Amino acid sequence: MTETSEFADIPTTTLADLLGRDQVMDIGIRPLWGPVPRVAGPAFTVRCPPGDNLMLHAAIHRAPAGSVIVVESGDLDYALAGGNVCAVAQRRGIAGFVADGLIRDLAEVREAGFPVFARGVVPIPAAKKGVAPLGGPVRCGGVRVEAGDVVVADEEGVVAVPAARRSDVLAAARAKLAKEAAETLDAWEAAHRARIDEILAEAGFEG
Repeated sequence: MTETSEFADIPTTTLADLLGRDQVMDIGIRPLWGPVPRVAGPAFTVRCPPGDNLMLHAAIHRAPAGSVIVVESGDLDYALAGGNVCAVAQRRGIAGFVADGLIRDLAEVREAGFPVFARGVVPIPAAKKGVAPLGGPVRCGGVRVEAGDVVVADEEGVVAVPAARRSDVLAAARAKLAKEAAETLDAWEAAHRARIDEILAEAGFEG
């Protein structure tokens, strides 16, 4: 199992605790059907100008299997992809799409079980004219994502783990999950109450 694929066992909540707000995409980037499986893989980055989807359509034939295609667009008027594009991506082993934009043919995508995290759905297809390099840095959901960063997406949200921190974050996440699994609810409750009471006392709260 590769280090990247091991992130499939790490909830986004755990990663958010470790990485903070800057690496968590905004709430508009959400699963478009559910229950959706957790998606984890190296980012294959795409930039599409508003009203155009050419480079995403090019990317599905170029992204390696296991990749999460991450799209910068911000377009809320035209669809970046539809059922056939998602079906081909799925056939080629793409783990899923994380797109700062919209798709269409949601029923087909849902039936196929292809994970898409995006801003929503619109039935209008975009044009195919805007040529741009693949693999450059993009901004998706307010987060800068570079090719090779580990993207983890589930029903809680989408987190981008910088490639340079991948090993450290994975180790820290494993340790955090193991500690939590070993702690009973009674122990957690006692520690939690003590911490909250201490914060309140320091603030001068009486009640």
